Amino acid sequence: MNYKFLFLVVSIALTLPAGAQNTTTVELVCVGGTFPAPIYTRWFEEYGRTHRSVHLHYLAAGSIEGVRQTSDGASDFGGTDVPVTSDELAKASTKMLLLPSVLGGVVPIYNLPGITKELRFTPEVLAGIYLGTLRGWDDPAIAAANPGVTLPNQRIDVIYRGEASGTTFIWTDYLSKVSSRWQRQVGRGVTVKWPNGKASPKGNGGLAKLVKETPYSIGYVELSFALQNHVPFGSVRNTAGEFIKASLNSLSAAAASKAKSVHGEDFRVSLTNASGESAYPIASFTWLLIPTQSLPPAKRVALKEFLQWMLMDGQAFTSDLGYAQLPVVLIEMERGAVAKL
Repeated sequence: MNYKFLFLVVSIALTLPAGAQNTTTVELVCVGGTFPAPIYTRWFEEYGRTHRSVHLHYLAAGSIEGVRQTSDGASDFGGTDVPVTSDELAKASTKMLLLPSVLGGVVPIYNLPGITKELRFTPEVLAGIYLGTLRGWDDPAIAAANPGVTLPNQRIDVIYRGEASGTTFIWTDYLSKVSSRWQRQVGRGVTVKWPNGKASPKGNGGLAKLVKETPYSIGYVELSFALQNHVPFGSVRNTAGEFIKASLNSLSAAAASKAKSVHGEDFRVSLTNASGESAYPIASFTWLLIPTQSLPPAKRVALKEFLQWMLMDGQAFTSDLGYAQLPVVLIEMERGAVAKL
């Protein structure tokens, strides 16, 4: 039994106003990663303003915990940045649907005192930095991608997520696609054996804060955390050879290039290294993990209504937080899947 999780759930219940704890109120708890935490928190607040009988709570405990708690039935639903495998879905105590909720991007953030011009990164440079084969900021490979920038003769301080992380999965999934050496030596995963660097405090926010406090460092975070923490982040060369900065348009372009890859109700599509001149190459869906059979009727109805709101009205809140809306064609497919719950 996960006593930490139970403690959090009980704490939520105890903080509710007395009038909210009655038989007409539905409480829904979602456990998941930090990647989508800003948008989920906003959605739950906005939905609660007009649906006062439904209380939604988000616990940003990590994608792995989100999958575990939802699979075990401890959480009403979950959030994950990692597309759960077919084996994991088969072993879960309840049948589940992975539903893309929003588009995000993982960006290379850095701290270079005195450098005001935005840096550009090639796939080879990012892989080399994290492999430890490229160690200095004035390395010729970085200089070649950044003409006109006077790079410092300083060692690169590499920072990565120490705990299991969906953001790490997206980052290493990308590096595995663009670097055969990375694929052979490290691979992709929520945790990997890092060949270089040091671990950050927990969460996207923890890594962003450490980079901000560490001169000559580099790290990776979800776009919204780079924006919130006012940390510089660079553009990345995509498959078309264009240096693209993460933005609402470039994230949407990545999703559009993969929209035809969705078949039936299997929405587990990787967006990293997507094709297209305007596509940002380290983009990803983040998914909600929805039990399809185990929820009590009142919770099932309340969750279905929230999901339909999320796919329509809720998409309007994404841009302010650095996320991109789902493609219209995908929204329609998801609404059909939700209607069957």
